[in-house]
Amino acid sequence: MTSTAKLAPRERLLRAAADLFYREGITATGVDKLCQAAGISKKSMYQFFATKDELLTESLTACGPASVAGYFADPAADLTPRERILHVFEHLEKLAAEPDFFGCPFVSAAAELRDPIHPASLVAGRFKQMMTDYFEAHARVAGATDPETLAKQLTIVYDGAAARSVVRATGLDGLSLLTASALLAAAGIHPAGRESDR
Repeated sequence: MTSTAKLAPRERLLRAAADLFYREGITATGVDKLCQAAGISKKSMYQFFATKDELLTESLTACGPASVAGYFADPAADLTPRERILHVFEHLEKLAAEPDFFGCPFVSAAAELRDPIHPASLVAGRFKQMMTDYFEAHARVAGATDPETLAKQLTIVYDGAAARSVVRATGLDGLSLLTASALLAAAGIHPAGRESDR
């Protein structure tokens, strides 16, 4: 893996911004702290990004794919649609048990900005939609009675579970998996019968 020190200044800044905005918040993270973390000058930062808001938007865009990658099951894996959906919650359960879990970075950013048309909020919304689309696609293949609504419900479960973990400062102890499984069962997607569940 390429060390942070070997990255180009712009890439170091994007990574530092994604990390600090996630761990400490957007408002609490000033330009000085961003530049110090990235090992660059303020002059250099403003050569790359005109404003802190622009840096925030670009950092979400650049680091977003890595944030969501672990949640989605490998397309080549031998999993049923139900298992692919629950993979998201299995990953969430693992992350929520870690001390450096601070919830969904996209929800956190949008909630702090409180501006649905801010460019960073729009980026956050697109990444959240990716998860909903993932749920809907697999729910449809599994034969859910209403895959669109189920996908929205599952997204709400994810967001609520992530928020609960942050507020309680504790893991989820399987709660998100139990809740998601109950929604799948109510939609007619059951664990028994792998072939019929595909």
